[in-house]
Amino acid sequence: MTARTSRRARLTRRAGIPAVAALAAGALLSGCGLQTSGGFLPAAKLAGPEKDVKPMTGTAISVGSKNFSEQILLGKMAGILLQANGAKVTDLTNIPGSASARQAQVSGQIDLEWEYTGTAWISYLGHANGIPDREKQYTSVRDADLKANKLAWLKPAPMNNTYGFATTAATAKRLGISKLSDLSKVPPKERTFCVESEFASRNDGFQPMLKRYGVPLGSAVPRGNVKTLDTGAIYEATAQGQCNFGEVYTTDGRIQSLNLKVMEDDRKFFPAYNVAVVVRQPVLSKNPQIEKLFAPVAAKLDDTTLRHLNAKIDVEGQDPAKVAMDWLVQEGFVKRG
Repeated sequence: MTARTSRRARLTRRAGIPAVAALAAGALLSGCGLQTSGGFLPAAKLAGPEKDVKPMTGTAISVGSKNFSEQILLGKMAGILLQANGAKVTDLTNIPGSASARQAQVSGQIDLEWEYTGTAWISYLGHANGIPDREKQYTSVRDADLKANKLAWLKPAPMNNTYGFATTAATAKRLGISKLSDLSKVPPKERTFCVESEFASRNDGFQPMLKRYGVPLGSAVPRGNVKTLDTGAIYEATAQGQCNFGEVYTTDGRIQSLNLKVMEDDRKFFPAYNVAVVVRQPVLSKNPQIEKLFAPVAAKLDDTTLRHLNAKIDVEGQDPAKVAMDWLVQEGFVKRG
């Protein structure tokens, strides 16, 4: 998947149900059902901490994902692990749009997929704002989704694919800045930003963020200092110095490839978007070992790891299934079958 495709999909991840509801309804009401991604799942044998997990021999389970690189990568990891544990896996990764993937799981076409806490809270469960505290966001989503939709959320990964602002290493050193609260120390003429149009108008977006950090737009940040760009262009514009601070998704592989530094959200403004495996409760009840199978894998998935793996797909052009398999082998969770 190219970086451009990834960008479009990431925009879709942030969009709420109304923005993509028509697409979802069309896909689900057509009677055609979901098709497989057409990819493959490399054969593997469980290793290390996974060897003691009770086999799921013959259990049929469908695995889904949305259609951007990080999601396909995680979906392939899930498929490889379940298949290595004896399950008969149907690969339904690469579904276009958050709403389509969600409806597929709610309707029972998908048994298991990885989802982001903030996305579920805002886009699926209908809350206007996310919760910056990761644990509170997770427990709120876990409890609400189980009650409303019989979807079980397993323990989340430490990775948090939320909004952030990045700058170059040279700019960070020149301005003496490493966290967003440092913006108040930066001379106004140096407070230059690149943002996308949607972020500029969100409740959890640009202007409320500046206000939280004491540099409101229009006074502390001159409106002429702000460029509205396409998301894909922001990373390059920031790396080339067209603006000192660019809006990013915090696990995007371009952060690593362009040697950008994400500034710490030290006043915890942005909602939490930790990823977790979500399983239909009836499936988890029959196969409780799923929780044990995924716990050590989720624990290893931090921001740095996802940036590195996403870069292999979006920057180097590697296949998500290969990247997933290589990482699972490297971490000792599986051996090649």
